[in-house]
Amino acid sequence: MKKNILFQYINIDYLSATPKYMQLANSVINAINEEKIGKDDLLPSINELSFEFEISRDTAEKGYKYLKQIGILGSVPGKGYFVKSTEVNQPLKVFLLFNKLSIHKKIMYDAFVKTLGDLASIDFYIYNNDYTLFKRLIQNNKNEFTHYVIVPHFLDGGEDAHEIINQLPTDKLLVMDKLIPGINGNYAAVYEDFEKDIYDALDQLREQLSKYHTIKMIFPGYTYHPKEIIKGFKRFCHQYAFTSKIVNDIANEPIKDGEAYINLMEDDMLTLLEKIKATKLKVGKDVGIISYNETPWKQFILDGITTISTDFEKMGTMTAEMILNNQRSHLAVPFKVTLRKSL
Repeated sequence: MKKNILFQYINIDYLSATPKYMQLANSVINAINEEKIGKDDLLPSINELSFEFEISRDTAEKGYKYLKQIGILGSVPGKGYFVKSTEVNQPLKVFLLFNKLSIHKKIMYDAFVKTLGDLASIDFYIYNNDYTLFKRLIQNNKNEFTHYVIVPHFLDGGEDAHEIINQLPTDKLLVMDKLIPGINGNYAAVYEDFEKDIYDALDQLREQLSKYHTIKMIFPGYTYHPKEIIKGFKRFCHQYAFTSKIVNDIANEPIKDGEAYINLMEDDMLTLLEKIKATKLKVGKDVGIISYNETPWKQFILDGITTISTDFEKMGTMTAEMILNNQRSHLAVPFKVTLRKSL
């Protein structure tokens, strides 16, 4: 039996975080845009797609159902699915590359997708702070998209990331969250100013911090967090005569009266709270806590944990708006302080 012509144009990337049904739908849309298939052409059956690409029948059916909803496919009982219309109104095709999944990244993603709405198709990838995977994903996709949105954070080996990013067309590039040196041309960026943000945030909290003699930042030795955070922290402590310390392992750090702690990682927060609980020290009076990055549950712990945080929803919205407005500016994202009883 002769295979349907569409098979050769369907691409399912099993490493992609984009749902497989959307990859299927995008493949059909691309084939129509490239005039590989046309109006009234018959498409493979649900069973054929499931067998050929090792996806579930539900996934295949969901992809076709989406295409029916936007008016591209029709169906006839007993015959199957066919191309109903070649009028595809999805001019934007976005390659979205995140370093990891987290609560904050989900907020960014949701705001980004909501703002773009139906005006774009999005292929979403995650490289887990792995430079090798980051490099491969960009090199394998550098000629297929109208826009490339990239969050560049690495645990190791990211020194040459700019060389990989420079392989992308400048007019299609938008760097998100973190600026890195060496990227050429007039590209767009929505970023955190890590050194300035933490300095300004601690300056806003200077009155509350004045009851502590020492400020300790819990900064894991093996992390993707930018070193600019340490620079801003040390600059603040030096200017206002606070004793400061960078703690790489909170599990082995003694907790003492008169100290305030800044934690970056959620796991470190749990360890810190357990260690404080084992003492007789009172949070907000004897020991202070500032947590990096706001999450909903921090308002409830110990009657509220003070946070310093980028506006992640704003970051996602600003990034999408730059794409929609064809901007190539460099815009810093707002950074805010939420004072609660832990300080």
